[in-house]
Amino acid sequence: MITREDIQARLDSLAKPVGSLGRLEALAVELAMASQSLTPLTRPRRLVLFAADHGVVAQGVTLWPSTVTTAMVETILRGKASSTALAQTNGVDVRVVDAGMAQPTRPPWPAHFNAAAVARGTTDLSRGPAMSVDQFNSAWALGEAEAQAAIKAGHRLLIAGEMGIGNTTAAACLTHALTGINADTATGSGAGADAAMRAIKRDIVAAAVAALDGRTDKAALAAIAGLEIAAIAGFYAAAARQGIPVLLDGYVTTSAALIAERLCPGTRAAMIAGHLSAEPGHRAALAQLGLTPVLEWQMRLGEGSGALVALPLLDSAAAILRDVARLADLGV
Repeated sequence: MITREDIQARLDSLAKPVGSLGRLEALAVELAMASQSLTPLTRPRRLVLFAADHGVVAQGVTLWPSTVTTAMVETILRGKASSTALAQTNGVDVRVVDAGMAQPTRPPWPAHFNAAAVARGTTDLSRGPAMSVDQFNSAWALGEAEAQAAIKAGHRLLIAGEMGIGNTTAAACLTHALTGINADTATGSGAGADAAMRAIKRDIVAAAVAALDGRTDKAALAAIAGLEIAAIAGFYAAAARQGIPVLLDGYVTTSAALIAERLCPGTRAAMIAGHLSAEPGHRAALAQLGLTPVLEWQMRLGEGSGALVALPLLDSAAAILRDVARLADLGV
């Protein structure tokens, strides 16, 4: 097993003053640890974007109706979304997965769209469990299968993105439950909720988590999660089992990371945090996982966009470890 000391020794042996690349060297250590390789690879890489709808939208927690989930997925499939623009410029393969859209996109679907939905959206988590354990297991298995397929296709770095109107409510519930921060801190404005909407959202988060009576087992997590979040958790767990690093995006995908670590301890070792989102609970979620974000740029779009913006820095960290000569090779 490669240790941090092994990686630091390699960095210190390179043809440069010790520590002269600052935070980039710390990132190189994170990447090498996640990859368990002194010469990590970041290419080829794939973004798998999981989409699903959330019944809690009916409670007025967001400005947007659930139909926007489908509209945005269709925009992504046309290659005209922020995430696809960033993916293209960074040489990232993109795959879109229907994890539970109430109004699925219209066929014929392009080859990179997996329409194997496990359910048609969650039920309203403010009125009962968002999903059953069986639905959670099916979503988790969908994510596992996507990670396995990506790894089989040769991808050496994986990113999960999400699209689901209302999913920051589920993320806030999960973060409140799994980190212990209060509902107010866990609840942000999501995709532009005003103060009144945020108050509704916060109260729903507090009540949904209180109903769990402190439980964080699978049934409890299924009650407050989203189908795309459960799928991403399975995606992370499967990647970690095979030693493939995952670059986390924002608040929603980090809530999935919390689930993965809770149900499959040790998954966190494969994770690198792409950025710190503008959502107030994200800092606590990353701290729970022991992760330091690469960027702090106040992004909150989702879709994998923050991870994609951070990706060139991972490429740079990998290049330093892999391609720089050692002082010993120079006869110094």
